Amino acid sequence: MDQNFQLPNINGWLVINKPSGIGSTNIVNLVKKKIPSTKVGHGGTLDPDATGLLPIAIGEATKTIRFTENLLKTYEFTVTFGSCTDTDDSSGKVLRISEKRPSMISVRQALKKFKGEIQQLPPKLSAIKFNGRRAYDLFREGLEFQLSPRIIFISE
Repeated sequence: MDQNFQLPNINGWLVINKPSGIGSTNIVNLVKKKIPSTKVGHGGTLDPDATGLLPIAIGEATKTIRFTENLLKTYEFTVTFGSCTDTDDSSGKVLRISEKRPSMISVRQALKKFKGEIQQLPPKLSAIKFNGRRAYDLFREGLEFQLSPRIIFISE
């Protein structure tokens, strides 16, 4: 963002294509600096390493955030078979490598088990809070902790 421009006081939603390496709160803080004396909030946290659309509510629109919190979201991802990392994603330290690769048939069959309501153990490099702190902060500090499984719904 250009550091010199200021936005007028507005009410509405701003959708930002969040790059990797910056947290949702940091983006909200950048928007707050550009819109003086206006409330700003986001409609869902993206982990710092995640990329994607981050809906930002501005002014009176912040009163509508609660209506967006349980909406369905779409996630796209890439899988690297044979690599296990300490963060459950490509940014982590590789712990194990395997030459074994699943067949396309076994991948499709495994994916069927993830459809519907399932329990998910969130990765430690996550924006989920543990004892009031973001899990990714605790992980980066080398602290030991265990997140609880969560019920999630996968529609397709």
